Amino acid sequence: MTDFVVLLPSDNVAVATHALPAGFAIGDGVATTAAIDGGHKIARAAIGAGEAVVKYGQAIGRATRDIAAGEHVHSHNLVFEDSRLAVTAGGDAVVATAADKARTFMGYRRADGRAGTRNFIGVIASVNCSTTVCRAIAEAANREILPAYPEIDGFVPIVHDQGCGMSSSGEGMRVLHRTLAGYARHPNFGGLLMVGLGCEVNQLTLYGQKGDPSARRHFNIQDAGGSRKAVERAMETLREVAAEAAKAVREPIPVSELVIGLQCGGSDGMSGITANPALGAAVDILAAAGGTAILSETSEVFGAEHLLMARAEPEVAEKLGGLIEWWKAYAAMHGASLDNNPSPGNKRGGLTTILEKSLGAVAKGGQTRLTEVYRYAEQVKAKGLVFMDTPGYDPVSATGQVAGGANLIAFTTGRGSCFGCRPAPSLKLSSNSALYRSMPDDMDIDCGVVVEEGRPIAEMGREIFEIFIATASGQKTKSEEFGYGDNEFVPWHLGATL
Repeated sequence: MTDFVVLLPSDNVAVATHALPAGFAIGDGVATTAAIDGGHKIARAAIGAGEAVVKYGQAIGRATRDIAAGEHVHSHNLVFEDSRLAVTAGGDAVVATAADKARTFMGYRRADGRAGTRNFIGVIASVNCSTTVCRAIAEAANREILPAYPEIDGFVPIVHDQGCGMSSSGEGMRVLHRTLAGYARHPNFGGLLMVGLGCEVNQLTLYGQKGDPSARRHFNIQDAGGSRKAVERAMETLREVAAEAAKAVREPIPVSELVIGLQCGGSDGMSGITANPALGAAVDILAAAGGTAILSETSEVFGAEHLLMARAEPEVAEKLGGLIEWWKAYAAMHGASLDNNPSPGNKRGGLTTILEKSLGAVAKGGQTRLTEVYRYAEQVKAKGLVFMDTPGYDPVSATGQVAGGANLIAFTTGRGSCFGCRPAPSLKLSSNSALYRSMPDDMDIDCGVVVEEGRPIAEMGREIFEIFIATASGQKTKSEEFGYGDNEFVPWHLGATL
């Protein structure tokens, strides 16, 4: 097992891959001055007060005092500064072969031509007031209807806390409408029912069912005669919906129609060394094969956005730069700083500043070019690597990606995030093998073998690419087997609560 990693020759810190004792040699006559936890940084040489601490070839902050060679580098002697030190802009992308481009997965071809990886039926609430009824409908349908239709993956309640007490216009309503509309047309749903209360701001008429022969699949609780009668009415409708959805069969679909949402949560010091770059290598293959990957979490790429902008056309780079400026103003308006982002768990895992976290986060996007930038929950149409504006909070971010069309989520974690995102299957990639061993019912892929076994990043990326195809073809993820996904629909809440 590798004891420590130096990511680039220009770095003045190394990263311990496991706990190291005091006096452990890290090369060039340098030894640790105290015990160092795994994932934490060690000074490779003396760093003077005010000098840049460099990791990934980038400045992640400034030393607050003189740091001796071999000393632990973390919050006690390293501080965030809004500055950049671009020593390198990354390496070469992993190349897709002709065979990769010809690959297919076994998916569902929907009537609108899009490709699904699952065959769920959605029960969507237009407003918080219909949440309890939607849950009751989904529970009853899973209990009474689903056993007769093994071709259907389940009935999913899509519920939330918005839809009323808000302005009928403005960005808050536009975001909610985009999000719900994105789920309503998602290719992983073989059918759906939308349920409102009747008097809310977010009326069902906003979703295009007026004059639509399928309008019977949208109704309000007040019109149905109350909660119990609404469940009874829904069951009648869902029996018809299920009979139609069960006719869908898996068929070969080009891998170019995979849309992968990229997430990271509960990151640690190994995330940017193992899981994130390995996922990035898989993204490079997918993008070169014509597929799509959605990088998000704008507040968590702050400090590394220049690396993405450097591989984008000027108009695309300008869009991303505009998002960063909006987020700076947004955080300041609420008396916050984007450097408040690393969580206590992140810091225990060895991450010190948002710059360090961001440099590791953008590694999920590989080295391929950035082709487009989208608003939250906006429909993704471009191929290759794209960026969607979302907060760093995982459920909100993934909700936007799925609304945009992601038919699979790839989620890296170092501390052990537990997450599912129905109707899109969610793959969990552990950054260290200890996590993979300690949470075997949650982790799908062990990226810790990059340091424990010396597995090359490119080889790990190809393994992940193969798991993308298997999962899209129906292989269940660990979060699906446990039952995650009913409570992780969290639209971004913007605007005033009235």
